[in-house]
Amino acid sequence: MMHQLRGLCQGRLAKGSASVPVVRHQHHSGLRHALQPLPPSHRVCEESSRLTARSSLTADQQTSASTNGAGVSASSPSIYSFGNLNVEEAYDLERNDWNATSLSVVVVGASGDLAKKKIFPALFALFYEGLLPPEFHVFGFARSKLTDAEFRDVIASTLSCRISAREKCQEKQEEFLRRCFYSPGNYDSAVSFQELNRRMGEVEAASGKQRANRMFFLSIPPNVFIAAAGGAADHCSTKTGWTRVIVEKPFGRDSASSAALGRGLAAHLREDQIYRIDHYLGKELIENLTVLRFSNLVFEPLWSRQYIRNVQIVFSEDFGTEGRGGYFDQYGIMRDVIQNHLLQILALFAMEPPVSLAAEDIRNEKVKVLRSMRAVQLDDTVLGQYRSRRHGGRTLPGYLDDKTVPPGSLTPTFAACAMFINNARWDGVPFLLKAGKALHTRRAEIRVQFRHVPGNLYKHKFGPDLDSATNELVIRIQPKEAIYLKVNNKVPGLGLRLDTTRLDLQYQSAFNQKELPDAYERLLLDVVNGDKRLFIRADELEAAWELFTPLLHEIESRKIAPELYPYGSRGPVGAHYLAAKYNVRWGDLANDEPDE
Repeated sequence: MMHQLRGLCQGRLAKGSASVPVVRHQHHSGLRHALQPLPPSHRVCEESSRLTARSSLTADQQTSASTNGAGVSASSPSIYSFGNLNVEEAYDLERNDWNATSLSVVVVGASGDLAKKKIFPALFALFYEGLLPPEFHVFGFARSKLTDAEFRDVIASTLSCRISAREKCQEKQEEFLRRCFYSPGNYDSAVSFQELNRRMGEVEAASGKQRANRMFFLSIPPNVFIAAAGGAADHCSTKTGWTRVIVEKPFGRDSASSAALGRGLAAHLREDQIYRIDHYLGKELIENLTVLRFSNLVFEPLWSRQYIRNVQIVFSEDFGTEGRGGYFDQYGIMRDVIQNHLLQILALFAMEPPVSLAAEDIRNEKVKVLRSMRAVQLDDTVLGQYRSRRHGGRTLPGYLDDKTVPPGSLTPTFAACAMFINNARWDGVPFLLKAGKALHTRRAEIRVQFRHVPGNLYKHKFGPDLDSATNELVIRIQPKEAIYLKVNNKVPGLGLRLDTTRLDLQYQSAFNQKELPDAYERLLLDVVNGDKRLFIRADELEAAWELFTPLLHEIESRKIAPELYPYGSRGPVGAHYLAAKYNVRWGDLANDEPDE
């Protein structure tokens, strides 16, 4: 019966798409056309679509649907209509009517490094590309005493256009700066946030729009998260649209502190208003991970313990703390990178196929992965800390040489660990996570090493080291974004000599793009559209901390000293022993990068 209904609906749309309006259930997309009564056959289609459609409206969207264009036509402009990004239906997103709505973006902590280096440039890039609504404004809020003009001078020094987007760059910068305003205040002061609300109200009223949406980015230290979120929510929430708050990591230091932060935010905001941002999930290659796996038949059947021998997720930087040691020492590499960035990538990589591309369906599967994992053990962990080294006639400083680092600190700047997922797909497959500072190269990548070919007819041609001839899929997140597959081929000639070569997709050359959008651009645009696929849910954060909290407490209580490694080296020797324990060789240390 459903097949007949589906065919009937498709036939009607194909024959009369120009004259028959498309009807959507209001609870599904927040849209409804003003229609004349439909013929019986079309009412059948309407009812069948109601049976199969899923609701995408969160509590945030349901409360604001009537104030953000519910009742407007399907042709009304939305954020994704700017720049021809028509993906609302694919990701089951709410549609905003920007003809009648303004958008205010408040950067709390506007004088900080993150705001100047990432947030303002990302907002300008979106503005330059025409991806923000016509009535868009930026408000800076911080303790520094600045006028609007002084604030605009600060922002102006951070703005630049991409190489591929130089046309009218100066003109666009000036237009963007005219939309920027500043309100000084303290993060724990109700009066300060009331003044910010007054300024926002004046600017929004001058735009002439009926509704106002507001978005807050908390670019501030974690000790003032709750006070600032409370001030924004209690005194600056819009009365006519939606209010969303972006929280930047760290989300606590362990399970208890993370839970306390969650309770503090929940006292002022609903979960659907909170966007916990992990900028690594906004990287182009991470966004492409689900596309690569679920839209290519060649990969999904291989994505299991039957064919995959191990998975490595590697993050390395070729510089040290460089004066940031005071902040870094409070958290260390395990909390700063592995527990959030790398674990999130692991969950996205290993999850089961979601029911749909809707945010909650994807996040449900990620949580299942995290809950299937066993907590990290100290025996499966290696810690390191870089020391000084003489190189090229100069001394490269060690971690303890950083004047902002407490003397004798045991905080690790390198960590590697083995993790396991206890489910039918991944049982027994080691997931090796590695992150470090002051290493020999800057790199972030996922390496999937496949099993050896059973009964390999060419085994004798590879010699005793079959690992060097195993197939390997590499997803390079940064730099020089790429996807390549290592395969074995015959070397041309009359003899029979085999060699490992690469099937290589280099993003810059394949897509003729010298510069890819920054991760913050994607994530800020997602917040504007209410797309939470790449943001961390409360139960997901809880499950992630449960995997690492016992290990972190054990390391700190036992005062375990990290293994020293020279600045600019490949890391501590212990990492190689950890990999060998599971019959694995770190793929990022192989000489398979001729272009670097």
